[in-house]
Amino acid sequence: MSALNGIRVLDLSGFLLGPFATQLLGDMGADVIKVEPREGDVVRGIGPAPSPGMGGIFQQNNRNKRSIVLDLKQPGGRDALLRLAAKADIFVYNVRPLAMARLGLGYEAFAAVNPGIIYVGAVGFGQDGPYAARPALDDLMQGMTAIPSLFERAGGGEPRYIPMAMADRYTGIALVNAVLGALVHKLRTGEGQALEVPMFETLAQGVLGDHLMGCSFDPPLGPPGYQRHLSADRRPFKTRDGYLCAFLITDRQWRSVLESIGEGGRMNDPRFADLRARTEHSAAVYAWLDATFRTRTTAQWLDILASADVPAGPLQTLESLLEDPHLRAVGFFERHQHPTDGTVVTLRSPARWSRTPPDVRRLAPHLGEHGAEVLAEAGFTRDEIAALVASGVTVAGAPGP
Repeated sequence: MSALNGIRVLDLSGFLLGPFATQLLGDMGADVIKVEPREGDVVRGIGPAPSPGMGGIFQQNNRNKRSIVLDLKQPGGRDALLRLAAKADIFVYNVRPLAMARLGLGYEAFAAVNPGIIYVGAVGFGQDGPYAARPALDDLMQGMTAIPSLFERAGGGEPRYIPMAMADRYTGIALVNAVLGALVHKLRTGEGQALEVPMFETLAQGVLGDHLMGCSFDPPLGPPGYQRHLSADRRPFKTRDGYLCAFLITDRQWRSVLESIGEGGRMNDPRFADLRARTEHSAAVYAWLDATFRTRTTAQWLDILASADVPAGPLQTLESLLEDPHLRAVGFFERHQHPTDGTVVTLRSPARWSRTPPDVRRLAPHLGEHGAEVLAEAGFTRDEIAALVASGVTVAGAPGP
């Protein structure tokens, strides 16, 4: 039995944030019903696909879900969604709240049919601020929380985005945390509630948690910005034959490494004497590290750093990460046979659970594949389902090549 066995999630989300979050809930055992428009989740079309609408990004964010198509602009679609919500524990959406209100799908409508439902909005911005109505996607969120400017400030040239959907992933995990907290409350009291998880504030919390520094106090004791993170030399170190990643932080680690390479006296340098000094003089410390790491091979350094218990490893590429011996040993890459799309490589849940481990019960669904099944479970008769299909509110289901 999985941790969330018996919990039903109604998922009206697309792109990455919401689908990633609901996949995590599905991996933990929740029954996730993905509600899609007739054209499907937009990410279905991104990247190579064995069949239409089944691209890699969609596959990696939508396993353990069933798909139903509902045209929510039609009264029949709205009514069908609320009938599904009557038997759900959690409802997740990332349509802008004003659009949800125009559809008559605000929290009040859901609470009227199911007072215990947890109604979760994955929004761009908190709805009590001046940005409330703005659209939001990952690149914008990175930019508005200063991440590209941090690269520039650290000497990396022009501002640039982190080359992954970091804002979506980070906020998706925050959404799961919020849902699980609300679910504990629901299981204790029977009470549902509305949750709002904004990308902007969530990401700003992470950025400023690192960089508020002297502005943590009023009046400020210094400017914002963590000097070590903003050092132009904070990057993988070039060795004699490649690159490695390492982070020396404690005095013990520094002393051990310096003594092993005949530089023990450097701890007498006021810039290297302790953590605070090394932080204040990050530029000088990193410049010395950069020059020093170039004097030996990656393998030699990894031996030295391992002896000093310093976190260190080679710089990987996407290609080498796929071949990483540790990931292979722990079974991180799983292969499953999709009913229509051949072998699909999935990434297992990183956490280890001794009693209720997450698992893959079903691979990503085709658009509307489970429509009739889901509606029947909600109490729709065959005639009602046929009428919804005939009116274009839903599709018959069971598509595929």
